[in-house]
Amino acid sequence: MTMQRLLVAKPWIWSFAATAVVWIITVLFTGGASSFGLSQAALTFAAFSVIVGIGQMFVITLGPGNIDLSVPATMTLSGTLALKLMDVQDGMIVVGLLASVGIGLVVGLGNYILIKLLRIPPIIATLSMSFIVQSVAIWSNRGLRIKPPETLAEFATSGLFGIPNVALVALVLSAVAWVLLEKSIYGRWISAIGQSTFAARMTGIPVDGTRLVTYMLCAVLASVCGYLLASFSGGAALNMGSEYLLMSIAVVVIGGTAVAGGNSNIPGIWGASLFMFLVVSMLNTYGFGAGVRLILTGTIIIAVILLAGGRQSSR
Repeated sequence: MTMQRLLVAKPWIWSFAATAVVWIITVLFTGGASSFGLSQAALTFAAFSVIVGIGQMFVITLGPGNIDLSVPATMTLSGTLALKLMDVQDGMIVVGLLASVGIGLVVGLGNYILIKLLRIPPIIATLSMSFIVQSVAIWSNRGLRIKPPETLAEFATSGLFGIPNVALVALVLSAVAWVLLEKSIYGRWISAIGQSTFAARMTGIPVDGTRLVTYMLCAVLASVCGYLLASFSGGAALNMGSEYLLMSIAVVVIGGTAVAGGNSNIPGIWGASLFMFLVVSMLNTYGFGAGVRLILTGTIIIAVILLAGGRQSSR
């Protein structure tokens, strides 16, 4: 297999290649002194993007117009309510996790009710739901910053054999998502729906049920991410999920998942998440201001997407 054909068959290679380049540039600038710390930080913060990115990937795979904009608000509400429920008690850690999952199920169900019953486009329905969810988070938070249980905080900030625990959690979730996509009938159903909803209905695929499960799955992953992020950062903040609105979409697109639906790419989400974190780190290392960082970050993202898109014209 030639290199050109390999890049066409494995689109996620683009995101990992970009990640490697940015990592090398950053390490060379620091003389190699920060290579281990940079790698650990990249794995840690990329893990959160991976978790929400996987959920967004499932939704985007359903086809054009399918997207979940309630991810940041869901993260905030989950982290806020879970920490309040646990009340710094180690014995409530599992209960807090179950509560987060329950919040995700409710939000996902609410999203699809708006989409299906009220016939609202997904982008409008999920944005409307995000306002409702964020309002509930604000009401329940009331300016307080409750700390996570000590055991949970220690788990979220430590690692195993040099690999951050949150990265290991993201890896396990990625493996489960891969099995769902590649080895289960559910994966075949969402791919078929993404390619043609009409054809999927004609072949007997339960389109509405599959879409409902997908939106609920996305919300559950966002909730779990919020639970972990609040534990990692020492408490829930009302703006803690804001950066993951565009991030959850960017890592899916840069990672090689087809925006038109029908084709998913889990390895690419890892490459894109690492790339996004390292770009910001590289720009910080070179001393760029916030405005310049945003401009350069956007330019680099567009460049990577254009490079990845070039594989279509090479076929």
